[in-house]
Amino acid sequence: MSPHLAAWFAGAGLDRAHLAIDLAAVGARYRALSAALSPTHIHYAVKANPEAPVLRLLAEAGANFDVASRGEIDMCLALGIAADRLSFGNTVKKRADIAHAYAKGVRLFAFDSAGELDKLADAAPGALIYCRLLTDGAGADWPLSRKFGCADAMAEDLLRAAHGRGFTDLGISFHVGSQQTRLAAWDAVLDRVAALYDRLAADGIHLSLVNIGGGFPARYRGPAPDPIRYAEAVAAAVAARFGSARPVAVIAEPGRGLVADAGVIEAEVMLVAEKGDGDPRRWVTLDIGKFTGLAETMDEAIKYRILTPHDGGPTGPVVLSGPTCDSADVLYEQTDIRLPLALREGDRVYILGCGAYTQTYSSVGFNGFDPLGCSCV
Repeated sequence: MSPHLAAWFAGAGLDRAHLAIDLAAVGARYRALSAALSPTHIHYAVKANPEAPVLRLLAEAGANFDVASRGEIDMCLALGIAADRLSFGNTVKKRADIAHAYAKGVRLFAFDSAGELDKLADAAPGALIYCRLLTDGAGADWPLSRKFGCADAMAEDLLRAAHGRGFTDLGISFHVGSQQTRLAAWDAVLDRVAALYDRLAADGIHLSLVNIGGGFPARYRGPAPDPIRYAEAVAAAVAARFGSARPVAVIAEPGRGLVADAGVIEAEVMLVAEKGDGDPRRWVTLDIGKFTGLAETMDEAIKYRILTPHDGGPTGPVVLSGPTCDSADVLYEQTDIRLPLALREGDRVYILGCGAYTQTYSSVGFNGFDPLGCSCV
């Protein structure tokens, strides 16, 4: 945890779980990631953390934005972010929302089906549209497979159909999966994109955009590559396939990789207990759980680092759970989590790497618990 956030928490006097974002850390990560990926331009994935100070900071630094809904579009516009800096990256959109975005000036849209192409032809004529490819998400802690994208052959057919319907600006997108730590995942998909580019070019259909999505990793419990060296390696893989031979604009959509490491949640230990069932592990219940911000612990996918006031002393295995009256609100039961034996009710603990996908996942009041608060400092 940065000294800045540590000092802020020390003076905050919080009485419930709360997320704090170190804005200086977000700005530093953006500058470093932007330089490492250049000439690829960053479209920040708003869904990762839509706090207004985060969006303002990134807009002032030069970022564009990937938006997933009418709400995110209007949020950006209300902050003075121009519509031509927005990409409507959700592959399934209401026709009315496409029309709304187009009327506001958005000209970049994703699709992955014939039905969505019909909507775009009706509501966003002349826009730059890009077709998303299926990926298997292998190597990602939070895969994004199956729901998004289509097979390569279908993508080729859809792009040909779009060209035939008068769309002259076309592109391809993909996502290797969130928290992707395998660089080889990028190479395999980029080879597919290059082959698809060539097949279309042979028939006079020249793509103008490749969207390489997100997936840039943050630091959680497991090993993760250095984010800047990782981005440089991705940029090299893109440059090896696209450039003078295949001239396209390239954009990336990092969310987690930009903001996760800048966020810390302070939480309170509500109870340390045993079950008397022969399982030697203690149950540690926090005042935050799956429904109040830590939804990405589902299937124990994202494994957060935890600091306690007793670190350095003897530890033992625990089951970590949240506060709600729902048996699904268990954060880690299969993962080997070890916390200090001295941990007690009332201790304040700090959950690291929480700047992405926490407050936006928090429920509006399940069991009467307040949504996760957030401060940008």
